[in-house]
Amino acid sequence: MAAPQTRRIAADNRKARHNYFIDDTVEAGIVLVGTEVKSLRNGRANIQDAYAAPQAGELYLLNAYIPEYSGGNRFNHETRRPRKLLLRKREIGKLIGTVHKGGVTLVPLSIYFNERGMAKVELALARGKKQYDKRASEKDRDWKRQKERVMRDRG
Repeated sequence: MAAPQTRRIAADNRKARHNYFIDDTVEAGIVLVGTEVKSLRNGRANIQDAYAAPQAGELYLLNAYIPEYSGGNRFNHETRRPRKLLLRKREIGKLIGTVHKGGVTLVPLSIYFNERGMAKVELALARGKKQYDKRASEKDRDWKRQKERVMRDRG
């Protein structure tokens, strides 16, 4: 019997599924300093504008906002510094190759703590949606909601 997966979400990018077609997802570790971890546990981080990009053969999470820890001292962290992502070398090579092909972006969907208390980032290979794609997906979602409502009322 497998133990249930427990995730404590620290930051969630809810707009990502609205703005992008999600092709594939990958779980990556993230290198953080102590005050960043404490600030993430408070749950006030923002990854709406964040993305992952290759630099010198490694992947970095850029533009992710983790606020300064209120209990920190003068050695508090920078709020928008680049943070290194931890993946296997083969996975990094595959992701960098896919991103360099063009038309694909690495977007963080969420930052969470796994059952061992380690901070993880759920990255998605994503293609941007056009305005008409966004309208079509919203229309489908509304139709499904209406259909469920009718089925519930009749049954």
